[in-house]
Amino acid sequence: MADPTTPAGRGRTKLAARCRVATEAPAFGMVVFCVILLNAALMGAETYSGLAGEYRQLLRSAEDTCLTVFTLEMLLRLGAHADRPKAFFRDPWNLFDLVVVGSAFVPLVRENTTLLRLLRLARILRSARFLPHLRILLIAVGRSLPGTASFLFVGALVLYLYAMVGWVCFAGSDPGHFGSVGRAALTLFLLTTLDGLTDAVRAGLQISRFSIIYYASYALLASFVLVNVLIGVVLNSLDEAREMEAESHRAAPPDGSSAADAGVRERIATARRALDALEADLAATPHPAPRPLEPTHTGA
Repeated sequence: MADPTTPAGRGRTKLAARCRVATEAPAFGMVVFCVILLNAALMGAETYSGLAGEYRQLLRSAEDTCLTVFTLEMLLRLGAHADRPKAFFRDPWNLFDLVVVGSAFVPLVRENTTLLRLLRLARILRSARFLPHLRILLIAVGRSLPGTASFLFVGALVLYLYAMVGWVCFAGSDPGHFGSVGRAALTLFLLTTLDGLTDAVRAGLQISRFSIIYYASYALLASFVLVNVLIGVVLNSLDEAREMEAESHRAAPPDGSSAADAGVRERIATARRALDALEADLAATPHPAPRPLEPTHTGA
């Protein structure tokens, strides 16, 4: 954090305050959001060869304009953290924006058309900064990844077990669907959505009456139990994301700085006011004139 007692620190504080006023203005966010949508529309227009060939120069100019606006936005956001630069890099959204925008100026990236288009596509995700509900959804998806990984492991285990059982029971009668464990796993994976389950059950009944137990148990376990478990994981992560977003809004002070920074600034301001009052009291107190020293007498 910048030291407000030094000229350089006061200059950074003033710069941060001015940039913060600009970045927190509703019009600023609306302009950036509209430019993000314009960037997405330009990418869609470039997929039409005739349109891209006829208006190539116009599309290129519009893309450069979008990049200029994004660069100015990042400079203003960096300026808003001039008095506390570490806070800028502690925000994951700031790091994401910095990488996406700054990569357009890297020579190797600019020469790679495919990579540049992917990075331009990533700019659309920056709209989550201006859409709270989308930001909450993305946070929920990130927090649900550990639970989703566990779900995928359990689902793959169930799929493999049923695929082996299907290969053992139906490989000879239905090699097109159960001829190998890979084909059986693919068949069962497609049956997870219950699409084609009726035809599969009808074909299984022609092989054995007990095949209904196989398909019914798989449909119950894979299509109902596991899918509902996954939905529960996502909903739980969504609730946690909402609580995190609400907590961050309650903890953040009005000027956008962290609570710790605000406390330090308040203590510095209080100490400065106390020193000013002490200096004023000392200046107002009359000082008596010094008395001349009396000669000392010593005995002979």
